[in-house]
Amino acid sequence: MSRLKVLLRPVVTYTLIIYGSLIGFGIIADHYFQFRKSDTATEAWFAQHNESIHIGYYKSQGREIRYIFTDDQPGKPFILFIHGAPASSTYFKEYLADKQLRAAANLVAVDRPGYGYSGLGEPIADIGMQAAMIAPIIDSLHRLQRPVILVGASYGTAVASRIAMDYGSKVDGLVLLAPAIAPAQEKTYLISYVLETPLFSWAQPRMIHSANVEKFNHEAELRKMENRWSEIKVPVIYYQGAEDELIYTTNATFARTHITNCQSLSIKMLPGLGHVIAFKAKDEITVALNRMMGLAANYYASRRDDNEKLQASVSVAKKSTPSIQ
Repeated sequence: MSRLKVLLRPVVTYTLIIYGSLIGFGIIADHYFQFRKSDTATEAWFAQHNESIHIGYYKSQGREIRYIFTDDQPGKPFILFIHGAPASSTYFKEYLADKQLRAAANLVAVDRPGYGYSGLGEPIADIGMQAAMIAPIIDSLHRLQRPVILVGASYGTAVASRIAMDYGSKVDGLVLLAPAIAPAQEKTYLISYVLETPLFSWAQPRMIHSANVEKFNHEAELRKMENRWSEIKVPVIYYQGAEDELIYTTNATFARTHITNCQSLSIKMLPGLGHVIAFKAKDEITVALNRMMGLAANYYASRRDDNEKLQASVSVAKKSTPSIQ
């Protein structure tokens, strides 16, 4: 027995050292690596790039949501960027600092629930609820701007698509980057399950916890949307890296077979690129955003014309209907 203790002692010691090191790393990582910038740091970054930025907060579903935006000018197109996991509104800072895009549209990026300064580490697994929490940016905070274009990256594409389903009258175009929209068509790493065990969950970075919770519930949430893709009527542009190993390229096949009732669907696979195309293909994506502004403007105009025709026909019908004495 004493010999067994001697043999086990170094194993236990090394195990405790490794465990303590991992816990320590998690605590340090949570402090220094949060994939977010404070209001002050955000304003400073844009100032360094000779641009201004506005920062707003609002309450939705009992939670505080933060977003950043360039302008609030009526009559300009409105582009709302929705990040993936883990990330925050600053994931799209290069786009919000782009002079050409700023001149063409009002640009907005939101911290999704559980990220940035929208309750870091307090995730909302329900995609429908996330859509409801983000929709007020379109519905009440920036009502005079049309057309409205949603840009989603990775997990954010599911949220953007759900907004287009649930609030279709408020959306005029969708740009999906590395889309995670097909159930069970993405990679989940074993470490994600390990980090959510009681041994590690209390000390892991909060942004990783939010990402893990979303990941574990993603398939079930996408199943809820599986029969609703025909509700998307707006033009859609889909971009994905041909070498994406995180979100499988079978998502493109899913898009072709499910997004069948939209005004137009453009799918482009980017050769030689993996998952993070928002940075590596920014120039090409910016061109796509400009193209979408034209498509969305035409879609909004046609919808407005249809509404005017409907209102006119209702008015004529009322005039021709005899009153009952």
